[in-house]
This record gives sequence, C-alpha cells and structure tokens, in this order.
Amino acid sequence: MANNRASEESRAEAGRKLFAGPVEFLMGVAELKQLPEGFPAEVAFAGRSNVGKSSLINALTGRHDLARASNTPGRTRELNYFIAGEGRLAIVDLPGYGYAKAEKTAVKIWQRLIRSYLKGRPGLKRVFLLIDARHGPKGKDEETMSLLDEAAVSYQLVLTKSDKCSAEELEGARAAASQTVRKRPAAYPQIIVSSSKSGHGIAELRAEIAGLL
Repeated sequence: MANNRASEESRAEAGRKLFAGPVEFLMGVAELKQLPEGFPAEVAFAGRSNVGKSSLINALTGRHDLARASNTPGRTRELNYFIAGEGRLAIVDLPGYGYAKAEKTAVKIWQRLIRSYLKGRPGLKRVFLLIDARHGPKGKDEETMSLLDEAAVSYQLVLTKSDKCSAEELEGARAAASQTVRKRPAAYPQIIVSSSKSGHGIAELRAEIAGLL
C-alpha cells in the first residue's frame, strides 16, 4: 500500500516537473511534407469539434492561451505542434472531427492527413481521445477508434467537462467509456476523467504523459 502511494506520488511529481518548464508552439502542419523530424516522444490529442481540446491542452501545460480555442467549430485545420520537456516531448493538437458544416473536400483532406500522420510517426506514444462526459462516445468517436485500431496506435479515452456533470452522470459516462474500450485492441483500459475548468484529472494526465517518456 505504501509502495503504491509512493509510486503514484513519484509519477505525479514527474508530471509536474515535465510541464513546469517552457512549453512553446512550434508549428502548424497542413501537409505531410511539413512534418518536423521525430522527437523522442510524441502524444496527440484528438476529439470532436468543441470537445475542449484547446482548453485541456492549456490546462495541461499551465498556460492560458498556448492552444487557441476557436468560437467556430471545425476551424482548426492543421496539426499544431507544441514542444515541452526541453525538446523531449511533442504535443500534437489534431483537427477536430464531426463538424457537419465543414466542406466535404476539406474533411477528406483532414482525414487523409491524420491517417498518414498516425501511420507514419514511430515516436507517437499515445493518442488521447477526448470524449465529452455529458454525452459519452458517439458514432464519430467510434470511427476514430477504428482508425486508431487499424493504425495500431495506442490511445486512451479522456472524459472532458466533468464539472458539468452530476456524480451519477459521470459514473454512467465512465462506465460507457470503459465498456467501449474493452472491445478495442489498441485502447488503453484506464479512463481519465478531467475538467479544464476545475483542474480535476489534470495532474493524472500529466503523470500519464510523463510515464510515456
């Protein structure tokens, strides 16, 4: 019991230190040829438009406006790279999916870019797939999970906006997410429950990323 507690505290401290240093925007990637050379480790954040990716990345890094949240869903069309841990870690903000008003041609270009990225980055340690805790996994989320399974890329579900749910609703969302990942070969079993507003789950997410290094 004491060993487990010490291990968790060690992981939490590693996560804190990782994001205590400088975190900077590196570049936006619209085409594969623009991808930077590989880093010791990359993690990517994916999710439906307006699921709270930018807010979560800002909370994760302790910055207010590192990742720019848009009032227009589906506006982010590039893979945005951020660098942390003195160059040891790249954080990639993937374009949001599932926004109905985006042009079909643009959607296909985004999908092609993301597919190629997922299959061509050997340093990609994990994709954190964000799910709105109020709604649970939807059809487009399942499609993305299938894409990640096909690409054999490890991914982990992160429930966002938990501050907007009751305890009962949150438990239901966690149960639904857990049931979903049980049948997914590339899914990491542990579900992270988070809130960018309250800070809930942020230390856990930092520790998880630090562990991948």
